[in-house]
Amino acid sequence: MTPELLRTPLFRLHLDLGGRMVPFAGYEMPVQYPSGILAEHLFTRTSASLFDVSHMGQVVIRGDRRVAALEALVPGDIEALGEGRIRYTQFTNDQGGIKDDLMVTNAGDHLFLVINAACKDADIAHLRAHLGGGADLVLLTDRALLALQGPKAADALARFAPGVAELSFMTAGTFDVGGIVCLISRSGYTGEDGFELSVPADRAEELARRLLAEPEIRPAGLGARDSLRLEAGLCLYGSDIDETTSPVEAALTWSISKRRRAGGGFPGAAVVQEQLATGVGRRLVGIRPLGKAPARAHTAIVDDGGVEIGVVTSGGFGPSVGGPVAMGYVPDPLSRPGSAVGLLIRGVRHDAEVVALPFVPHRYHKV
Repeated sequence: MTPELLRTPLFRLHLDLGGRMVPFAGYEMPVQYPSGILAEHLFTRTSASLFDVSHMGQVVIRGDRRVAALEALVPGDIEALGEGRIRYTQFTNDQGGIKDDLMVTNAGDHLFLVINAACKDADIAHLRAHLGGGADLVLLTDRALLALQGPKAADALARFAPGVAELSFMTAGTFDVGGIVCLISRSGYTGEDGFELSVPADRAEELARRLLAEPEIRPAGLGARDSLRLEAGLCLYGSDIDETTSPVEAALTWSISKRRRAGGGFPGAAVVQEQLATGVGRRLVGIRPLGKAPARAHTAIVDDGGVEIGVVTSGGFGPSVGGPVAMGYVPDPLSRPGSAVGLLIRGVRHDAEVVALPFVPHRYHKV
């Protein structure tokens, strides 16, 4: 029997807005609204869009050993994370593969984690099995999560939450948003400036409707979220990264500090340290097809002789780029921008070129 799909606190709102609902990570989620994915994507790049990301897991870790306990599971530098600061990191396995990627906020007396929806149950079990004493975990089931993304997000949100525009990229704070207390982080998954708002579930629809009444803000669904993050060169767990890919192979070494690289102390540290020292056989890169045909996930990457040398992990049309874009793994010697590769699309080889990521510049608010 197929498990019944879960619904976020904004399910009724999605229906009212004409959202086309699809199964995603065990939830009924809107893939798009009547304006369509292309319009939602471009509106996000020029104004601001509101995304429901309440399917993600929100976790609190308390206790005197919370920092050390989490550092034993991730390569990120949690010890150096100042109060109100956010860090991107990964849960790794003993082979250096990525079990999931996550965001960690130092919220003062506790750590606040946002984990992927599809990995939520496995992540919670992993944390409970390995945190040990002195670190207590709580999965927040009474919270929703909204993402407000785009260059006009700060101006619109500041009308309800004075002071929120003073946050810089990858910082967070507690704000009263028109009478609703939220944990707000200046972060997101589109490459644009924006915010994520952790809000009480029973106030989420009220807050979303208020925000959507602002002239700069429209709703956007999973389709635009995916094309935006692809253009921004951001990895999707289960596609671009998984337990068979290491942070080094996935071009995520920037997320591992010098202290953690040297000291290790996380699952698979020896493998990651060896890769950092001697290199890897393959790397995740950006790919621009030279024609108009988009290369979807699982498209074979081939050499001049037609021999498969890699695979596309994410791909499609980039609305802001005006053409097809993709990411995939290629042998290290071909990972340099400018390297020529081929893409086997519907049995026909198409020319393509390795390019630097992202495909569009990030516009995060950095001070």
